[in-house]
Amino acid sequence: MTDVLRAPSEAPQRDRDRLPATRPTRLPSLTGLRFPAAFLVFISHAGLPLPQVRLLGDNNLAMDLNRATEKAGALGVTFFFVLSGFVLTWSARPTDTARAFWRRRFTKVYPNYVITWGLAMLLFASAYTPTRVALANLFMVHVWIPDIQYLLSVDMPSWSLACELVFYASFPLLHRLFLRIDPARLKYWIGGVLTAIILTPLFAYQVLPDSPALQLNTSTSGDTSVKQLWFAYDLPPVRLLDFALGMLVAHAVLNGRWRNIGLAWSSLLLAGSYWLAQESDLLYAQRATSIIPIVLLIAAAAMADAKGRFTVFRNRTMVWLGEISFAFYLMHSIVLIYGRKLLGHDLYSTPVAFGLMAALLAVCVLTSWALYALVERPITRRWSTSRRVKAAAP
Repeated sequence: MTDVLRAPSEAPQRDRDRLPATRPTRLPSLTGLRFPAAFLVFISHAGLPLPQVRLLGDNNLAMDLNRATEKAGALGVTFFFVLSGFVLTWSARPTDTARAFWRRRFTKVYPNYVITWGLAMLLFASAYTPTRVALANLFMVHVWIPDIQYLLSVDMPSWSLACELVFYASFPLLHRLFLRIDPARLKYWIGGVLTAIILTPLFAYQVLPDSPALQLNTSTSGDTSVKQLWFAYDLPPVRLLDFALGMLVAHAVLNGRWRNIGLAWSSLLLAGSYWLAQESDLLYAQRATSIIPIVLLIAAAAMADAKGRFTVFRNRTMVWLGEISFAFYLMHSIVLIYGRKLLGHDLYSTPVAFGLMAALLAVCVLTSWALYALVERPITRRWSTSRRVKAAAP
């Protein structure tokens, strides 16, 4: 991986690796890529053979669908974690304060989080969620408890937002630290963080107890224990490595220390890594197999945007889908579970089941658009910046 990085003194920098003197503050291709990542999480949950979401009547096909899609969600989540570190570093303001940064992130994330928490509790979760678990979820501390009852409580994807809370709390300090790194040494930092991420599953399998086994009735859930899964996949300090990797890659790109392999090759590598994930143990599939293609793809998309090059991800439709992707991410599990509840207990033929999945996807998009337009965007515009700062602005 260190071959991807190169100091200018080591070789002449190619034109495609050189950024313009003035870089854009917005990266539409990375915004557009957010929806495919969110969609991967959607299909991984829609394909679960659990009574809460299952629609397919054919048992063999239901398990085949699960095997094909269950590792897509981990890829999507890892993409979001790395992307978050990259974008926040790219857009960091030299005169910004930690307090102003935290305010912007809070107004962006928590209102949507609270509303979807309330929806999930109202529509289905209150029937089986103990009060202590619901409150832990509401205050984003449930991810610190190695218990599936907590980790997958209320709205299933909420655990990752509890990780993001730690990322945002750490960002001002990490940003100051990474700014002090000699650009010529960034490749060693990136290589070190990548090594730590790739070795995380090995540590979990070798050091942590392998029982009790995770029991979710999926094709690979029995391959790992709850504590192994929690440590390698859910624990915020461990997932902070993904976020820090995104930050370091952004610094490498901004300092001209990144060798761009382009969107086509990075996309091809990412597709190949998903095939590798299908052949790997659960924790390696979730944490190790796709991490290098993910950073290559994010960097390639950012460099294409910085140079104003065409990409399939920066058109108006993809950017709009990317803008509602955070709301989509929070809403999709609610729509899948409540949609299944409204449909009753019947299972369906293959054409009908896939038609219903497509309909639920459309509902997810529409409800996400409503959440974005009515809550996320107006609250962000109104409250993300203090009145004093607005008054002082020219």
